[in-house]
Amino acid sequence: MTATLPSPRSGGLAAANGLALRSLRNIRRLPSAFIPALLMPVVQVISFSGTYAGVTDIPGFPTDRSINWYLPLAVTMGASFAGLGTGFAMIRDLESGFYDRLRMAPTSRRALLLGPFLAAWTRAMIAVVLVSLIGLALGARPVGNPATPLLMFVAALGMATVGTGWGLGLAYRFRDMRAAAIMQLTLFLGLFLTDAQTPIEIIDGWLEPVATWNPLTRILHLARQGFVEGFDPRDTIIGVVVMVVLGIGSVAFALTGLARLDD
Repeated sequence: MTATLPSPRSGGLAAANGLALRSLRNIRRLPSAFIPALLMPVVQVISFSGTYAGVTDIPGFPTDRSINWYLPLAVTMGASFAGLGTGFAMIRDLESGFYDRLRMAPTSRRALLLGPFLAAWTRAMIAVVLVSLIGLALGARPVGNPATPLLMFVAALGMATVGTGWGLGLAYRFRDMRAAAIMQLTLFLGLFLTDAQTPIEIIDGWLEPVATWNPLTRILHLARQGFVEGFDPRDTIIGVVVMVVLGIGSVAFALTGLARLDD
């Protein structure tokens, strides 16, 4: 009797789940790699809502609670950094040679990607729930339809997807810690070159056109609907479309980076 190996298709989901569980276990084994990314949005929502509390006095500002404006920003940034965390972990696996052994396993390349994405979505929800609870404790109050604040969670999952694909794609291409600096810098620039601090309508100078055309601005608008002006069908549709396009692009970026490892 000859033994047969499981087909890549049949073992793909199991392999992806295994990789996701391994990544989540590393939260306990290597808390230093997870806690900073978790605390960053917490510090951000506390410091921004306190330091810039007077921003609500600006004529035309859409809310009288600064925490309502900055909470969605902190949540989406925390989710995206949860995604980048998988990129940092991938760099460690590539440098140690562990990932070379994973690539020899009888499973599909897509399963090797799905695992980190599953872990990133789980880690992102941990950050989202924690930051949201702190925001509510600091006075954030949803507006409009009670279901509208759920759009912030949708936007967070989208940003986690974008962050994961971007981080993995860079990790596969650079294969060392050079990728980590690029991941963080580009994500910070992308999010802060939006209407992160004030609405576009009251922004002056070069930042106004940059924020207007920055696609991440639309994702922030999607996330803010439950805390600023309530449900807006136009902002919802545009935000979801932009999020899906960026998500697909980031996954493709990761897939092509993984393919380069076989060259």
